[in-house]
Amino acid sequence: MGLRVVHCPVNTAGIPWANVQALRRRGVDARLVVFERYRLHPEADLDLARPPGFLGRQAVQWRALARLLPETDVFHFYFGLTLVPKSLQFPILRALRKKSVFHYLGSDIRGKTPAELAFGRRAGAQVVGSYDALRWVPEAEVIPPGLDLARFQPAPPPERARPLIVHAPSSRARKGTEHVVAACAGLDADLEIVEGLHHDEAKERYRAADIVVDQLNAGWHGIFALEAMALAKPVVGHLREEAVRRSEEGYGVRVPIVPATRETLRERLAELVSLPQERRRIGAASRAYVERVHDIERVADRLLDLYARV
Repeated sequence: MGLRVVHCPVNTAGIPWANVQALRRRGVDARLVVFERYRLHPEADLDLARPPGFLGRQAVQWRALARLLPETDVFHFYFGLTLVPKSLQFPILRALRKKSVFHYLGSDIRGKTPAELAFGRRAGAQVVGSYDALRWVPEAEVIPPGLDLARFQPAPPPERARPLIVHAPSSRARKGTEHVVAACAGLDADLEIVEGLHHDEAKERYRAADIVVDQLNAGWHGIFALEAMALAKPVVGHLREEAVRRSEEGYGVRVPIVPATRETLRERLAELVSLPQERRRIGAASRAYVERVHDIERVADRLLDLYARV
């Protein structure tokens, strides 16, 4: 019998679904089970459709766990969540000799104390998506988020006189949008802020961009930046120097995102606006980077290796 893996209970940023699809292509019996379908990323194999109220939700979740236990080898949890309360989830899995992975995705750990994240150590393995995230969970394994690159055909920025700058904040406050707007004021360029669109429609807006601005607060990039890089766009964002160094050591390739702070963003953008050939050079390096580091097929290799070792 082949490996049977359940990913659950959310589809944050589409990362769990992408992982499940890649594992299936390897012949793994992989499924995504979610508490509820997200509007922007509704993909899932099973939606538990929980009723309102704590007791009703717990009843649905426990029934789901009972159904899944006999037919699952590995439970891969995301975003600091489990099917049933963590205090019971991991002892049950250990008692039944089931493997477990606890996969953090970013905002679920950022700024939290070691005590607040201690429960993750009960799982068989912990995963973070970047070397930057190791500052909160230093014992975790780094497995970067993957993209199905067949769905992202490169669209290098054209050499037009008035470039289009695109910024797509999931949260204006967290991404520093007010500083992006201020930095673009008076530049010989247009700014488009992409919000609230279905992912496919948003991706088409990214495809039209000459320059992409990611975020100015977190110190590392998210999926939006990766998708823009896969489209061969130059991306500007705030990166912690220590995380850049560790990433380059770990992946063996330079991170091509143009580093900027609130104070330097306007200067970085002005340079790119005036240099179309530089935009294309950085865009090409960006596509090469995601092919080497974030190709979902390479991520599947990392996941299978982890499952074998847990």
